[in-house]
Amino acid sequence: MTGTISDQEQGPDARAEDGGPPLTSGSGGSSAVPGSGGAPAVSGPGGRKLWIDLLGLGSVALILMALYGALIVAPTEAVMGDVQRIFYFHMPSAWVALGPAFTVVFVCSIIYLAKRDLKFDRIAGASAEIGVMFTTITLVTGPLWARPIWGAYWTWDPRLTTTLVLWFIYVAYLMLRSSTAEGHKRARLAAVFGIVGWIDVPIVFMSIRWWRTIHPTLINGQGMQMDPTMQAVLMFSLFAFTILYVYLLIVRVRQLDLGSRVDRLRQQLLMR
Repeated sequence: MTGTISDQEQGPDARAEDGGPPLTSGSGGSSAVPGSGGAPAVSGPGGRKLWIDLLGLGSVALILMALYGALIVAPTEAVMGDVQRIFYFHMPSAWVALGPAFTVVFVCSIIYLAKRDLKFDRIAGASAEIGVMFTTITLVTGPLWARPIWGAYWTWDPRLTTTLVLWFIYVAYLMLRSSTAEGHKRARLAAVFGIVGWIDVPIVFMSIRWWRTIHPTLINGQGMQMDPTMQAVLMFSLFAFTILYVYLLIVRVRQLDLGSRVDRLRQQLLMR
């Protein structure tokens, strides 16, 4: 990321033009909490804020509790048996990918095009990485669940096919980002790609309603057709995976912000 002369003239605390964190200087390594009169923020290892570490520990604890709920608390499904327990991780993984992750890419891409602030491009890129990860988990756990039930790991069912297409779309999105130099040109291309690619998200969701499919339907006109304990475990798993997504997004965006800051400092040193 290229620094500008105006950035340097504004002083060490100026915020970079690309929306990155301010380039601060000074002998101390602590940062101040806004509105705290200059009091240093409580930080964890490596200068990370303590609340981020607590969020990470909390997300791990929630995932372990969800695992306990799926394996121990939830009753065994009458027809599918114990293999159905994969559902408590398959469904939340799909939710994180199609819900928060790729929707954040869509929204932040629109905001970037409106504001030309690369901060939103970095959020979109981080969320896409997480979304691809959870889509991969969905595409792996689904066949593991399907093999004993359908007799095959994969069928070209509309829900499976559209989900695979979604995975390819956002893998291509990440390849575009990795093959183009960081900056506004890459951000514009990625934003357009991210907005257009999101069109497949509602298609995936509606596929079991638009086309004939063997994929189970979780919600119909009468609501969730599940045992109350199964519903409770599923809801908890959805919550746990969502918190994990939030934590991963925060950490990844901070990594990208730091990388951008290092690139600007390197460019400023080269300009001297």
